[in-house]
Amino acid sequence: MNGEEKHDIIRVGSRKSELALIQTKHVIQCLKEVHPKKEFEIVTMNTKGDKILDKSLPKIGEKSLFTEELELALENGNVDFVVHSLKDLPTTLPAGMALGAILKREDPRDAVVMSKKFKDETLSSLPKGSVIGTSSLRRSAQLSRNMPHLKIENIRGNLNTRLKKLDDENSSYAAIILAAAGLKRMGWEDRITQILEPEEALYAVGQGALGVECRESDWKIRSLLEPLLDVETTLRCVSERSFLKTLGGGCSAPVAVSSSLEKNELTITGAVWSLDGQTLITDTSKSKLYLPDDDYEPPKKCPYQEPRLYCSVIANKISSISLYGAELLGEDLAKKLIKKDALDVMSRARKEILDTK
Repeated sequence: MNGEEKHDIIRVGSRKSELALIQTKHVIQCLKEVHPKKEFEIVTMNTKGDKILDKSLPKIGEKSLFTEELELALENGNVDFVVHSLKDLPTTLPAGMALGAILKREDPRDAVVMSKKFKDETLSSLPKGSVIGTSSLRRSAQLSRNMPHLKIENIRGNLNTRLKKLDDENSSYAAIILAAAGLKRMGWEDRITQILEPEEALYAVGQGALGVECRESDWKIRSLLEPLLDVETTLRCVSERSFLKTLGGGCSAPVAVSSSLEKNELTITGAVWSLDGQTLITDTSKSKLYLPDDDYEPPKKCPYQEPRLYCSVIANKISSISLYGAELLGEDLAKKLIKKDALDVMSRARKEILDTK
């Protein structure tokens, strides 16, 4: 029989939101281009983060708000792999789970969506006291520091819900801040009023990238996913995730990054803020990486020896030297911030959140 044999249907876990389904279908389409005879079925579910909408994310106080139910289905064998927005995925996965692929990154920056009343404005030109909606401590801290004339208020819900709240004729929001990647994937790029460059607002770890989680022991699925891995995105995200993991951060403190990979040099900038944005600790680290050409074939490994994970990432297409270098770079940056008392700033931020519950 020519080509690939037809096998059982592959079950793919996804959140129920429109954006999550678009992202999941994108991954499936990429897989079909490589494995045209494979069949896929999407299994949707709501996560705790989707259900609890009356509290800000930090006040809920859990790291796996948008992943726990999906990972449980994966662990129980109800799905074969799960598609995540990488920024929602904790830096340490449950035992036995791994990221089988990180796809090419969409725009990682933040985007401003203005209400119709202020469609010709930018954040800096908005009237004093204008209300900006965001559910992110990272965004609110940076806005408070850089745009003190604005008022920040929490806004929850999926993209559709937040845009509906903004567009309501009785809305108090002058603008909301969202990930540019989500708006672009939804086909709503025309709603973007302003893109915030990293100099204006660093972004979340992994923002704009899609991660595909699978069981570490499932060699069939791991082999299926491997062609989707993007080298540049993976190295940048390993470094970003290593930075956050070393700091011990998450949505419970304002932490952000930006990264780039140019001419084999990986650069990552990271920062930690107090909740009000007035305290800022930041630094940058750089490192040269060994990046083989497109014809590179990794050395064959002993079939009985499990390859090492790098911040839960499996990336056989990339040399272990490069992956380890990216991981060390993130650690190095975090240690620079720790020496500047970043952990104390983060601890105070968490305490303030708990005290306001």
